[in-house]
Amino acid sequence: MKNTFGNQITVTVFGESHGNGIGVVIDGLAPGIAVDETFINAQLAKRRPAGRISTSRREADEYTLQSGVFEGHTTGTPVCITIPNTAQHSKDYSATRSKARPGHADYTAYCKYHGFEDYRGGGHFSGRITAGLVAAGGLLLPALEAKGIRVATHIARCAGIEDRSVMDIADLGSLQNTAFPVLSEEVAEKMKAAIEKAAAEGDSVGGILETVITGLPAGLGEPWFDTVEGLLSHALFSVPAVKGVSFGDGFDFADQRGSEANDPFRYEGNTVITSKNSNGGINGGITNGMPVVIRTVIKPTPSIFKEQETVDFINGENTTLQLQGRHDPCIVHRACVVVDSICAMVVADLLAGRYGTDYLGGKQ
Repeated sequence: MKNTFGNQITVTVFGESHGNGIGVVIDGLAPGIAVDETFINAQLAKRRPAGRISTSRREADEYTLQSGVFEGHTTGTPVCITIPNTAQHSKDYSATRSKARPGHADYTAYCKYHGFEDYRGGGHFSGRITAGLVAAGGLLLPALEAKGIRVATHIARCAGIEDRSVMDIADLGSLQNTAFPVLSEEVAEKMKAAIEKAAAEGDSVGGILETVITGLPAGLGEPWFDTVEGLLSHALFSVPAVKGVSFGDGFDFADQRGSEANDPFRYEGNTVITSKNSNGGINGGITNGMPVVIRTVIKPTPSIFKEQETVDFINGENTTLQLQGRHDPCIVHRACVVVDSICAMVVADLLAGRYGTDYLGGKQ
């Protein structure tokens, strides 16, 4: 099992949904990066469930900085963050141990780990593990912002209801302090109503997130296997619910002509820009200095309360499944801060690869 991502700055996740706890190790960080624990707490709060549109499992996420931080700054050694699990209901899963929950990794995990996997709550495959990534993002995002680089995500579509696209930098700021990041409050209420309706029917909904990364210098990335799109996609697909990632106009390119798809270049003062951004700030796998725009598809939560057909993979027979327990009718809003954190992780690694590992540190 490989649980580490990155080249210069690596991130390793560990733990299981119903184990003692989860966490993350970040290695390769420069010394001198300021660590704002209040900000980390705020980021973790965005990922936590809240209200009728989320699971009733409530974890405090009272993390501990085990190593790599001293007197409010990184030391340059590995940063280890641990988060205890305190609200597990493991009995909810014992009765269905041998039944494959449709859309989950129960069967594939059994095939790979021969029955030795921790199956409770999805074990190591659970979205609970993303809390460690969010804690890591809580450390990296301010370091990037200090360099003029900002990352923000909003819900572009949920349950078939669409938000408007990001128009300017002011939009990014409005997304920072909300647990349901949508640019239109009217749209937010419609989305929430649709989520509650699906929950009342024992079902779930999915959506699309739009992420914008501004302030990146031109020249980050490699032309083949470490393209900016490739690295971001690789990391984003680690999130259990992600089923699609596109950049700029993405799949809309299929219906365009070259005259529509191309982004004309021009000078603005001494800076090269493009007059539009259909390619999402990337050409040839390398950043061109325009905002990087990413759209990420989040599938409907597979844990639903409708009876479903499945198999008993231990006893080798067809059966049905009726789930019990606590499950989200939608995780789209909770995934926004996870996507921000993963993008920060990839961008930090790209910057370290081009400018050196001290780039984000306190002294250059």
